[in-house]
Amino acid sequence: MVHRVAVLALEGVYPFELTIPVRIFGTAEGPDGAPLYEVVTCTLTGAPVTTSADFAITVTHGAEALRTADTLVIPPFACGVEGPREWLPAELAAALALLPPHARIVSICTASYVLAAAGLLDGRRATTHWNEARNFQQAFPEVEVDENVLFVDDGQVLTAAGVAAGIDLCLHLVRRDHGSEVANRVARLCVVPPWREGGQAQYIERPMPEPEAATTAATRAWALRHLDEPLSLAQLAEHARMSVRTFCRRFVEEVGTPPGQWLAQRRVDHARRLLETTALPVDQVAAQAGFGTSASLRQHLSATLGVSPTAYRQSFRAAATP
Repeated sequence: MVHRVAVLALEGVYPFELTIPVRIFGTAEGPDGAPLYEVVTCTLTGAPVTTSADFAITVTHGAEALRTADTLVIPPFACGVEGPREWLPAELAAALALLPPHARIVSICTASYVLAAAGLLDGRRATTHWNEARNFQQAFPEVEVDENVLFVDDGQVLTAAGVAAGIDLCLHLVRRDHGSEVANRVARLCVVPPWREGGQAQYIERPMPEPEAATTAATRAWALRHLDEPLSLAQLAEHARMSVRTFCRRFVEEVGTPPGQWLAQRRVDHARRLLETTALPVDQVAAQAGFGTSASLRQHLSATLGVSPTAYRQSFRAAATP
């Protein structure tokens, strides 16, 4: 059954983010070429809405489209602290109440204010545009705000950071629903990376390094080619021809996460691809991904995705079955 994605355009919607879901989900196809998602764009009343640009948009659906949505995506619409303070007007709250219990809810950029005002982020980890993170945290102290990531997947409620991070999150959902091969093909067709390294920290304004300063890019590429080997921090620093201290500092400046965290995530990503696309035993997947033992792989996969390697493989096969 085709997964239905509803995109809710609110007054003052940002055009770029509005079009992300239809571009990403609308490109996803099964092995037979059939679309995996149906994307509908709606407004609260079905009437046209203005955008943050110099044009308005006209849609054919009103809030009733939310009744049959499997996923709801809310793009930003001048909803930060500098925008309107009524983050959840009555008509918007009524629209959200139409969603089926199983529906996922996704915010892009400052649309996270809507989810927080609705109480959907209480006690949850979430993100928003880094420039709004402090204001957002002050407005909603019950939310655990992480300004350093591109998106947060908290199961049924997901939040993306600013602008292009909406692409990262939508690709993540395609990968979660149908596996890496489908998501990677979507990324290729849309001419975007299947995933981006690091998080928002790399985009926060900070002094630029000196032009002649060495970077960690070559070492990151080298590490990706040697994931099946034990890679210590000292080895990575030696490859980059830096001291460990300098390497760690440069790495965080460029990527936004510490080297160990980055490496562990790349190993998990590789393990997921192997579980999805091969029939290798779990212990061989663990070895090729650099975890050494199946127990270590199980621990990392459980911490990242909440499932065991066997359960992940079974879930992917079930999702991939027409």
